[in-house]
Amino acid sequence: MTKTNGSIGGVCRAALLGMTMMAAPCAVSAAVIGKNQPARSLTAERLTELPAAQRAAWATYIKRSQAQMQTDKATLAAELPAGQTPPPPPEAGSGHMLLDKDAAWYASAEARAIADTIVSFQTPAGGWSKNQDRTKPPRLKGQRYANNAEHMALDDSFDTPADRFWTFVGTLDNGATTTEMRFLAKVQQQAPGKDGDAYRAGILKGVNYLLAAQYPNGGWPQIYPIEGGFHDAVTFNDNAVAEAAMILEDVAEAKEGFDFASPALRKTAGAASARAIRPILDAQVVVDGKKTVWPQQVDPLTLKPSSARDYEMHSLASAESTDILLFLMRQPKPTPEVKASVHAGVAWLKAHAVRDKAFTKVSDEEGRKLIDKPGAPVIWSRNYDIATGQAIFGDWGKTIHDDVNEISKGRRNGYSWYSSGPQKALDAYEQWAPSHP
Repeated sequence: MTKTNGSIGGVCRAALLGMTMMAAPCAVSAAVIGKNQPARSLTAERLTELPAAQRAAWATYIKRSQAQMQTDKATLAAELPAGQTPPPPPEAGSGHMLLDKDAAWYASAEARAIADTIVSFQTPAGGWSKNQDRTKPPRLKGQRYANNAEHMALDDSFDTPADRFWTFVGTLDNGATTTEMRFLAKVQQQAPGKDGDAYRAGILKGVNYLLAAQYPNGGWPQIYPIEGGFHDAVTFNDNAVAEAAMILEDVAEAKEGFDFASPALRKTAGAASARAIRPILDAQVVVDGKKTVWPQQVDPLTLKPSSARDYEMHSLASAESTDILLFLMRQPKPTPEVKASVHAGVAWLKAHAVRDKAFTKVSDEEGRKLIDKPGAPVIWSRNYDIATGQAIFGDWGKTIHDDVNEISKGRRNGYSWYSSGPQKALDAYEQWAPSHP
């Protein structure tokens, strides 16, 4: 993975672009090798891309999503008399929903207060927004479910919401919704009877939210009701699909904290969790006839790699693939197809590990850079070019680069371009592989 004379791992810029080139030395400087393209929204007009037999289910999904958004908005509006000024929206913050405390802590007043705030911010659809401090007071009547987004610029950024006053109103991004549900599960265990009824009701509403949000093909969007743009993609980023599937699996199996669900709901949750396997297997990228790993997100209809934010391009993504592999290895009775998927994904990660390098701060002026460091722990690039398997990096202006050290300082230091995270999948594989040839 080292870059030499304008190349990465000995592959010239022209090769990275997939161009035929004469035998000649590579250019000395790094280069912009492409420009990121926007993801496609899920719309009724796009359904003609599907086989006729599949269109009705997707049309129903889109109509249900649109109706739910209108219900969510109407419910919020009805909380205040017409003309009354609503409270300010919540400010962004860390969630503080700790899931690793001892059981007794979840019976404390502190934990109950967090749970009460969580319940108050649950959307009418049953999900939660992201990046909210749950130690703050409960939501006020008329207060928005999601954070203040008025500061977001209305430009050509892929991040620009369709409505700055209504965005991320129910999401799986950054662990939202599933984290709230798991916290409530721990609190309700310490609150039998009437004291815990509101928390159990919140969990059940969350389960039904996940069931409603699941696409007909088994995947999940980043935001539901759907908002358009990259948010409509089947989202592996932040482990969204796997986290949704795993919590439904826990409900189905009556795992600790979720054992109060009805048999009918447990059965439905189990079926939904099982359906998530199919889009994961279908989204694994095949290059030259070989299975590789997964993108950060895929188009909901085609399951082909899709872009996300301006600097998150079509690519093979090591972090998201790690989460997927860990989820697949969790399956109690993996099919031959699942086992083949895991073996191929781990083999790809092993082949693309970066050795004797570190992505670390070199100075206050420059921040983090990729540097030589013999003996450093193995790391992986966050994104790899699909055709060549070489590391690629996004920058402002949607440009795609072949050298992390050549992108802007702000973008280079504002994203985890390299990490050791995939080692978790390799370690788990060592335990899993002997019994799953």
